[in-house]
Amino acid sequence: MLSFILRRLGVMALTMLCLSLVVFFLVNLEPNLKKLAISQLDMRSSAEDLESWLQTNGYRQNFFVRYGQWLGVMPKQPNVDPATGVASPRFAFCNEPSEARFSGVLQGDFGCSTKFKVPVAQKLVPALGATGLLMFWVMAVMVPVSLLIGVLAGMREGSRTDRTLSVASITTTATPEYISGVIFTVIFASWLGWLNGSAASATNSGITFYNFTLPVMTMAIYGIGYIARMTRASMVEVMTQQYIRTARLKGLSFNAVVLKHALRNALIAPFTVIMLQFPWLLTGVVIVEVMFRYQGFGFTLVEAAGNNDIDLLLACSLVSVFVVLSTQLVSDVGYALLNPRIRVQ
Repeated sequence: MLSFILRRLGVMALTMLCLSLVVFFLVNLEPNLKKLAISQLDMRSSAEDLESWLQTNGYRQNFFVRYGQWLGVMPKQPNVDPATGVASPRFAFCNEPSEARFSGVLQGDFGCSTKFKVPVAQKLVPALGATGLLMFWVMAVMVPVSLLIGVLAGMREGSRTDRTLSVASITTTATPEYISGVIFTVIFASWLGWLNGSAASATNSGITFYNFTLPVMTMAIYGIGYIARMTRASMVEVMTQQYIRTARLKGLSFNAVVLKHALRNALIAPFTVIMLQFPWLLTGVVIVEVMFRYQGFGFTLVEAAGNNDIDLLLACSLVSVFVVLSTQLVSDVGYALLNPRIRVQ
């Protein structure tokens, strides 16, 4: 198991390196650089002014040199005034050094946000904390409710309870976040007036019960149906196994058979599905956070993309890839631990 984890960690590092190179290439295409220069100057700037800004701030260096500087394997060079020869930091508002030094991702320096005028970490860490809080409550609501629905539906296949819960699960799964978000906003904000007629807007320091509940409900309602359907299918399969019949013939009650024998085996498949909800939540928060103006990772990602904030975009891509690969690793390891028949090759 240890060698398997080490191999997967190596693959994760290589994957993150390759994807970061692809993203670095895309965000540094010429139209994106011109857009960045315009956002830092103004729309009336001449082509010479734009080119001068890009040249002064190091965006005209060799592509692989810049990528190496971003990684931290090559030293970052300060700006040098050609008239005076005086070195100055590339972005003064980020407290960048005025001398050449190794300062990149490997050293914990993710660069400078040209949109928010702060170091990337100073903007990204609070955003991740806000999204982490949101995702925690989404999972806290989604997982127990979906497992309960799935187990109840799968215990007695074909019953009225099974049909009712299955229809409800399919309905929620077929409703995307931007639809359920609008529905919840109309019900709770407009009809009930809980939000005083405003769209749910939360900040890192101003989260309230009502404007935090709607994003949680919007994201949880979709995942509940999906996990519940997978749990039901797994429960139905387990309940038809020979050892379940044997336990019933021995005189065990139906509830005892479900709790002691069927439940653990039925939760193996849903465990994998639950772990894979984390990558989905990253895409879900982009829609929900923008819709409700929640100042988290998804909102920050959209702002960075809209303003071609190169360093912030690269940091967001690394976080996304890391979450996806990490959850896949945890899913594989957890599946092997839950199912003794699985052996790591």
